[in-house]
Amino acid sequence: MPEAFSRHVFVYGTLRRGGRNDINRLRPAPEYVGMGEVQGVLYHFDWYPGLTLGGEEAVTVVGEVYRITPELEAVLDRIEQIVPGADSEYFKREVDVNVEARVISCLLYEINAARIRGRQAMGHGDWILFHTS
Repeated sequence: MPEAFSRHVFVYGTLRRGGRNDINRLRPAPEYVGMGEVQGVLYHFDWYPGLTLGGEEAVTVVGEVYRITPELEAVLDRIEQIVPGADSEYFKREVDVNVEARVISCLLYEINAARIRGRQAMGHGDWILFHTS
């Protein structure tokens, strides 16, 4: 029997439905909750995005919210290359996400600020629209 769902995750890039790392293809399967929004800035890195939260250039970044198990969280950590210390590609954050007229506390993978130096913001907050256009 799979572990019980323990938290929510907000996915905004390749983990979104139809993305290269679609969370719905991972196991144990997540449970879709709804579309969500946070304020931040998206950056383009080759075939994937990075998000920084807040800031003067912040826009509404859209994504999907899922309930996940600790086992699936470990899979996501590997995909997002979470390692101890300052060299991690992403850092795990717990943030409030607006999900269809309610607020849900979610895990979010925020890009390491050192990785965005010299990169230009995408200018909008929907990776799927950017990536498919």
